[in-house]
Amino acid sequence: MMNAFYEGLAEIFEIDASEVTPALALGEHNWDSLAIVSTIALADDCFGVLLNGQALGNCKTVADIDALVAAQKG
Repeated sequence: MMNAFYEGLAEIFEIDASEVTPALALGEHNWDSLAIVSTIALADDCFGVLLNGQALGNCKTVADIDALVAAQKG
C-alpha cells in the first residue's frame, strides 16, 4: 500500500512518483491546505486511517507523514 500512497502523493505534488521518497521535503512542493486535505483523503483510502490536519501540516518530510500514518495504524 505504501507504493500506492507514494503514487498518490506524487499526484498531489504534481511530480513523478520516482521523486517521492521519505526524505522528500514537503516545503519544496505545493504543501498547502489543499494538499493537506488531499493527503488526509489519500491516507484514508490507502490505510483506513484519519490523520489530524494540524499534525499533518506540521510535517516537514514524507517520512514525517509515514510516521503519522504508522502511529494511527497502531
